Amino acid sequence: MQSERPSILILGTRGIPASHGGFETFAERLALFLVGRGWNVGVYCQKEVERVGQRVTSDTWRGIERITIEVASRGPRATLEFDWQCVLDAARRPGVCLVLGYNGAVFLTWLRLMRRKIITNMDGIEWRRPKWGPAARGWFWLNEWIGAWMSHRLVADHPAIADHLATRRPRSAIATIAYGGDPVTSAPEEPIRALGLEPGKYLVSIARIEPDNNILQIVEAFRRRERGDMKLVVLGTLNDDIAYHRAVREAAGSVVLLPGAIYDKAVVKALRYHARAYMHGHTVGGTNPSLVEALAAGNMVIAHDNPYNRWTAGDAAIYFGNADSLSERIDEALADDLLAARCSRAARIRAREAFRWDDILLAYEQEALRQLGVTTVTQAQIDRARRA
Repeated sequence: MQSERPSILILGTRGIPASHGGFETFAERLALFLVGRGWNVGVYCQKEVERVGQRVTSDTWRGIERITIEVASRGPRATLEFDWQCVLDAARRPGVCLVLGYNGAVFLTWLRLMRRKIITNMDGIEWRRPKWGPAARGWFWLNEWIGAWMSHRLVADHPAIADHLATRRPRSAIATIAYGGDPVTSAPEEPIRALGLEPGKYLVSIARIEPDNNILQIVEAFRRRERGDMKLVVLGTLNDDIAYHRAVREAAGSVVLLPGAIYDKAVVKALRYHARAYMHGHTVGGTNPSLVEALAAGNMVIAHDNPYNRWTAGDAAIYFGNADSLSERIDEALADDLLAARCSRAARIRAREAFRWDDILLAYEQEALRQLGVTTVTQAQIDRARRA
């Protein structure tokens, strides 16, 4: 390794500390990991303001440079403005650019012109999601192609995503690296009791409230019959201006809890750990972070039957394909203690074998090192870089 410490810039998230979703959590984990191994790390953070005062500022958080970009827009326009300003700034800095997602990949052409090395995590196949209209789907489809060809290296978080990307780029340009989860072996009961829940007496869903995540179907299937003292908890933001959200709220009744989005990690961890089973209705995407975290918590999983979920959860899940089979799977999960115990054991084994954070983060580090022209690195070299 060169005596100069290697550098990486992480683009494509709202920023750190993580509070929004899987990409933010991953960015935080990777940044802290690399800083500890001697890297210079910059993470771009979005700040929405009424009027841009100082476009770019930076501070240091736990050894990471947080590069804050002010944007005066809202919604999708703010995201595009943020992505463009991040690219403009990154083009002036040294290091590998790790881009999380491809929704603004059109801007990567500038990074290529400025001879920056680009690794892009291509996330899921966004243009296939039914919630988008024709214009949005066209934008995502175009940016997927641009991201695939502007990036020096593509990362797929699931074999099925790698297969899809192989229709855009040669296999040799694609690395398959999943998502990580921390083992959860204990959690206090107080957070769930504060919500009116008892350990083992509820099912939980943690997801965006969208049709392709089958949230309404999950709620309706749970309410098909009397469930005794068992409850269903659905975490996710609800906006009554959205028809689908109104339908979910109307279907919930008194036995389905809708606490909204909860960002307190301790509460979410307790909700997973003490649940009878985790409900996962996702139909598109790759390795879903929430599903991985459920496996790491030892959750039995009731999952939609598709290649993404089958590969991720394996024997830890029982699967449904429609409303009738979903209701049947819920019946089985609540009635069969042996099945629940077997799935829980399988979940922990699957998480340990496929989704250990150390393995995931090391794989990303190796990809970044290759873009810097380093094919192997020893611990002694890492230590020297850390001291430099």
